[in-house]
Amino acid sequence: MNLVAVTQRVDVISDRNERRDALDQRWTTFLSACELLPVLVPNSPGHVDGIVRELPIRGVVLTGGNDIAACGGNVLERDETELKLLRFGIEHNLPVLGICRGMQLIQHYFGVQLGPVDGHVKDVQEIVVGGTRRKVNSYHRYGTTRTVADLQVCAVAQDGVVKAVRHRVHNIYGFMWHPERLVPFPDEDVTMIRELFKITGKVI
Repeated sequence: MNLVAVTQRVDVISDRNERRDALDQRWTTFLSACELLPVLVPNSPGHVDGIVRELPIRGVVLTGGNDIAACGGNVLERDETELKLLRFGIEHNLPVLGICRGMQLIQHYFGVQLGPVDGHVKDVQEIVVGGTRRKVNSYHRYGTTRTVADLQVCAVAQDGVVKAVRHRVHNIYGFMWHPERLVPFPDEDVTMIRELFKITGKVI
């Protein structure tokens, strides 16, 4: 399996005075279905270089949870960690996948201005992906109906909010739904991610 650097959310536990890194256990199962082996990266920017230097990282997965600073978030250590990983992916021509917050970080990095959107926190939402309608989940409060020259829009909601983007040059893809929370895992998402990470074979 290909080793991929996977980011984590920050959970603030006030009564214990702790800031914890966390990842939904479903992510490991989902990435396994995509034939990817996660290396969980701590939200510690100073350790990113060592991790990617010492391990044969073959790609990056930017997961969901927490708002980015541009949307009012207060987890700067995560922002810095993920920006380092995104730059590492670009510099080394590695695939980068961004889910929900991860896509927002990609959009922000390439100059997309995000703002509040209504009606995008729901268990089922119909979107259009490449001209085909499909139903996904949606748990975000920030988005946009616009893009920039670097990013091609690959999916939109009925109100025009962008739900997926692909970089026109780099191997970077982001989408706003959570495939790890869907049961069974959608074949189209597993296939797309395998193609992004250059993994061939039948979806099981």
